[in-house]
Amino acid sequence: MKFEDYPIAAEIKRSLEAAGFKKPTDIQFKAIPAVMKGEDVLAIAQTGTGKTAAFAIPVVDKLHKQKTSSRSEGIKCVVMVPTRELAIQIADVFVSISRHTKVKTFSVFGGVEQGPQIAKLEKGIDILVSTPGRMFDLVSQGHIKLDRVDTLILDEADHMLDLGFIKDIQDLIRHLPKRRQTLFFSATIDEKIKKLAYSLVRNAIRIQISPKNPVAKNIDHSVAFVAMDDKRFFLERVIRQNAEKKILVFVRTKVRAERVYNALERMEIKSLTIHGDKEQADRLTAMNEFKKGNVKVLIATDVSARGIDIPNVDYVINYDLPEQPENYVHRVGRTGRGMQKGIAVSFCSEEEKPVLDQIQQYLDKPIAVVKLTAEDYAETLEFTTDAPDDLGALMREVEEFESRKKKKGKK
Repeated sequence: MKFEDYPIAAEIKRSLEAAGFKKPTDIQFKAIPAVMKGEDVLAIAQTGTGKTAAFAIPVVDKLHKQKTSSRSEGIKCVVMVPTRELAIQIADVFVSISRHTKVKTFSVFGGVEQGPQIAKLEKGIDILVSTPGRMFDLVSQGHIKLDRVDTLILDEADHMLDLGFIKDIQDLIRHLPKRRQTLFFSATIDEKIKKLAYSLVRNAIRIQISPKNPVAKNIDHSVAFVAMDDKRFFLERVIRQNAEKKILVFVRTKVRAERVYNALERMEIKSLTIHGDKEQADRLTAMNEFKKGNVKVLIATDVSARGIDIPNVDYVINYDLPEQPENYVHRVGRTGRGMQKGIAVSFCSEEEKPVLDQIQQYLDKPIAVVKLTAEDYAETLEFTTDAPDDLGALMREVEEFESRKKKKGKK
């Protein structure tokens, strides 16, 4: 079945065609008809399977038809997401799909001034995409009215629970009409998720896609055993051998992100970082530069793992293995989006092997190992343009980074 066969508005089909949407993914094929019928949906699907379009297409179609047949004012759909980046990117999907309609979408999130967001809200919108914290603040202040909402969507619900948003979500639910459609999307399911889901949905259609294989089948993922101090040399080699490719590098901490950035700078490789200590404007600039391909290497921490939905990411490099096994799935899922192929390689040091074991237990299967001969390894170390290890220089980098943080805090 193709999108042109669905009973959705011609204006939306036009947008889908322009965006290159031809056939629905598995989650879209199963979810769209149920959402169009007005059913509550509980969907468990791995990252990169097209979840956003699975709810955005039918919601935009419903609102477009409502606005065409009658005057419809006020927020009709609320989408709750865990991170700022995800709020922006999901809003972009809604805007793209509704381009030829009168449906208006807006995203609000913390970390930026409220004033411009409030001004936009006062002009009137149909779909609100937001992080729970900022939405709750604006509802409490009276700037957001939720009494006309007929569709509630929770996306990446498992991550929202991890970030401690449960109370904000529960408080917000009290402001919503009891008669509404609820769509609940999560990459993983456990007892906490079930409890939250079943407190929100009624007689929901349950959809579960590839639960036994958390990593999408179109992602070729592997692990290379590399000493901790040698990782930057292997990263340099991957980047130089794939100069025109978009490469997303995940590290464990903010300090590590800046250290890798500085190492690449010494190698005269242009990159950008994105992590929690960055101003929102800087994070958006980094995302846009990477999205446009002006910068080919983006270094990120796990806080951004689910918020980066950038097309055509060729490689994901796990410079450090994630501390939470499920974050491995979210990291590697930044490549191989939709129908595209992707490659992910993890660098594993001796001290990280217990973490690798936990990840493989979570996946319930071993990760393919990149065979590195002694000659390959030595060749990579000779390949580098970086200066020899200088512990003093590395310590100064950390001290400078911490000093900048303190100065920013005083401001």
